[in-house]
Amino acid sequence: MRILVLAPQPFFTVRGTPIAVRLLLEALAARGHQLDVLIFADGEDIEIEGCTFTRIPALPGLRGVRPGFSLKKAICDVVMAKMAAWKLLRHRYDVIHAVEEAAWIARRLKTLFRVPYVYDLDSSIPAQIAEKYALPGWADRFLKGEERRALQASVAALCCCPALEAIAREQAPDLPVRTLEDISLLDGALVPQEAPDEIPGDVPQDDPVVMYVGNLEHYQGVGLLFDAFAIAVARRPMRLVVIGGSEADLAGYRARAEALGIGKRVHLLGPRPIQRLASYLSAASVVVSPRLVGINTPMKVYSYLDSGRPLLATDLPTHTQVLDSSFCHLVAPTPEAMADSLVALVENPELSARLAEAARARVRRDFSQSAFVRKLAEFYETDVLPRLGKRG
Repeated sequence: MRILVLAPQPFFTVRGTPIAVRLLLEALAARGHQLDVLIFADGEDIEIEGCTFTRIPALPGLRGVRPGFSLKKAICDVVMAKMAAWKLLRHRYDVIHAVEEAAWIARRLKTLFRVPYVYDLDSSIPAQIAEKYALPGWADRFLKGEERRALQASVAALCCCPALEAIAREQAPDLPVRTLEDISLLDGALVPQEAPDEIPGDVPQDDPVVMYVGNLEHYQGVGLLFDAFAIAVARRPMRLVVIGGSEADLAGYRARAEALGIGKRVHLLGPRPIQRLASYLSAASVVVSPRLVGINTPMKVYSYLDSGRPLLATDLPTHTQVLDSSFCHLVAPTPEAMADSLVALVENPELSARLAEAARARVRRDFSQSAFVRKLAEFYETDVLPRLGKRG
């Protein structure tokens, strides 16, 4: 098939949705589909056989699109919509694969060009915006209506977690819907990993290391982690290593660490090459996902589970739809509960080893690249192609 992929993100960048999009493109292209991919102006140029990439213009002020909703992202979406319409005028496509809010664009394009689309939910846009802004009732109703109408007009929906699948099934009961979870990045299938033979020189090893990897947006709960670490380190010497974040984010958290009196115990390393993720995680004693809000499961969790290190995560639906206490520590999102868990994991190597081993087994079974490719192929062959009047 010839597929138009609308991916409204900087691409390629090392963050959740762009990584998931790359996995999707490689899996579809490997099955012989021809993919035309529309992406934002930012990002690293990569080559995938069978894919042709087109970036929206780098208009003034439209660089540096951050995760989540923003006016800048909305403007980029408008530009993408116009370019998508132009492509549909020039070429014939069997289907549009629309990621996140691009499905709202695809619904309108379907009216004009009669090209069906798949809705790829990496997040719920109404929920994402409501978590960040206090919306008036009419705006919330409008956004939820747009999501519902986009789901109902699609041929099928692909979700990255069970919570999003539940939303899709509620909004469109007759729609074929499947969950396709993210995968660990440590097996080297997507990003070849440097062998973790040596501990990175910027990770201290004189005390146990608590490690967080990811962006430093508020919803990730890094502030909660700092508060918990301040309690835990008073009871047992340890260090906190944080990888990721912009310069502005790092400056804010350096100030927070100093205010809590833990500045000498907190190491804010900033971004590090994803090729060294395995090496950095191997230097940790405990890996943490302190996320506070959101319904989708953070992509980092799957690599954490594959790291051979025990995982501590907040006991919230964002985690519990994938995680359970048989292979990780789930705790209430409070500094005291998280501090107790940090100390317990650091002081109990047998517990840590048992959790880490069980976590790796779960990754091999459910969250590997082979599992991703198999589930995506089943989705297209069983749910999408029949509704397009095609055979696999």
